[in-house]
Amino acid sequence: MQITIQGAGIKITDALSDFVNDKFKKLDRKADLINSITVTLTVEKLDQIAKADIAVNGGNIHAEASAESMYTAIDALIDKVDRQIVKYKEKIKQE
Repeated sequence: MQITIQGAGIKITDALSDFVNDKFKKLDRKADLINSITVTLTVEKLDQIAKADIAVNGGNIHAEASAESMYTAIDALIDKVDRQIVKYKEKIKQE
């Protein structure tokens, strides 16, 4: 599972990069579905925005979360991504 971290209007520090990598390690148990993950961190005025584009077998998953803190936005993002992957996995089983 390959994770790419990009910053738009924000410098990606080692601490931020490590935090994202640690959070996305939670998805390792679902790694059989995931080909690659692109995480984009953005700052717009007072909002810190975290976006994830995930290439899975047979499609793509997109999630986005915003908060006052980038770390909070990343936490919310990983929760959304986790739920979407579970839904995607259930959808595949039904087909």
